[in-house]
Amino acid sequence: MELSASNRIVIVGAGQAAAQACASLRQFGYAGDITLIGDEPSLPYQRPPLSKAYMKGELERERLYFKPENWYRDQSVTLRLRCAAISIDRASRMVVLDTGEALPYDAVILATGSSPRSLPVTGADLKNVFDLRTLEDVEKIRPEMQAGRHLAIIGAGYIGLEAAAVARQLGMDVTVFEMADRVLARVTSPVMSAFFEQEHQNHGVRIQTSVRVAGLLGDDVVRGVQLGDETKVDADLILVGIGIIPNSDLAEDAGIACSNGILVDRDSRTQDPRIFAIGDCARRPLVHYGRNGRLESVHNAIEQGKLAAAAIMGKPRPVEDCPWFWSDQYDLKLQTAGLSEHYDAVVIRGSPQDRKFAAFYLRNGRLIAVDAVNSGPEFLASKKLIVSGAFIAPETLQDTTQSMKEIAANAV
Repeated sequence: MELSASNRIVIVGAGQAAAQACASLRQFGYAGDITLIGDEPSLPYQRPPLSKAYMKGELERERLYFKPENWYRDQSVTLRLRCAAISIDRASRMVVLDTGEALPYDAVILATGSSPRSLPVTGADLKNVFDLRTLEDVEKIRPEMQAGRHLAIIGAGYIGLEAAAVARQLGMDVTVFEMADRVLARVTSPVMSAFFEQEHQNHGVRIQTSVRVAGLLGDDVVRGVQLGDETKVDADLILVGIGIIPNSDLAEDAGIACSNGILVDRDSRTQDPRIFAIGDCARRPLVHYGRNGRLESVHNAIEQGKLAAAAIMGKPRPVEDCPWFWSDQYDLKLQTAGLSEHYDAVVIRGSPQDRKFAAFYLRNGRLIAVDAVNSGPEFLASKKLIVSGAFIAPETLQDTTQSMKEIAANAV
């Protein structure tokens, strides 16, 4: 499908993927109407800093925005903020808003993102129980993050551990509760889990794994956590970070196929050739791993924004990179390339004691992922090696007398 200046594109959602789609459509020469719909009052903004620099107060609000307001005006992008799309009429090609308006479209890009998974216990609706997904969430929680107060975090994923690091740096008392038997269990190996758990303990964070939160205590304001063994832990505020759910209701109601996300092809196109889905809400082909999946990352949002725009404009498909992610905790930068699931070997380069090392994940001798802690060269080289499907001997990866550039140059 290639559109002209007389056509109309409606983008539902106002996050990283949506902002990238706007920019890429104009870059690829689209001159028609673009309307961007967002249910938040803010301009499209970055989410990763919310649990890092912005929560800590080290980043001004304006620096979160992808583009200033005048960019959208100069690019003739109509912003419809503080409103939501409630249905898509595919027969008449209309997107219906909660204001009662119906916007005609020639193509729709669904960038509806995801929502925090709710904590299914009594007391979850008490005051000072927070999610950490939106700018508004952080604006509510920041005034409560005061030195000496006790923050309880439920969930030891990236968001929970990043928030724990910020809270400790602000002088708060922090306890993390995790149902799994280790932190970051869903996303990394035991060796990395052990490293980050020890780091947080070294900074004074109490971590309890293999525990179940049975309820939250308090009358109006939360006062503590009750665990499954009836242990009670006092808390002044609670942050819930137990995962997210893709926002696919709009697509499902329109008859678009979904399964843990909106199903799309390599060009981010759904079963309806005029409707695309990008970002957290989309379940896409993971071409370097031979399966479909959802990716919750900046890389994925940017890449799919470009893919959808290129497909709409009839341009060649942009190169699909291997998945990549990052996390900042204290003075540690974790950079991940690839997907480590189903690995059969882990190779460590460097020393965790030096707080500068990398864990390489192999399957049948092929490099499929890396977790690099304060090790930028290992991360950058591995991205290329994963895409090329390189086979590398473990002893080569462990040999720190060879640079990663040299290892990559000699890989087959």
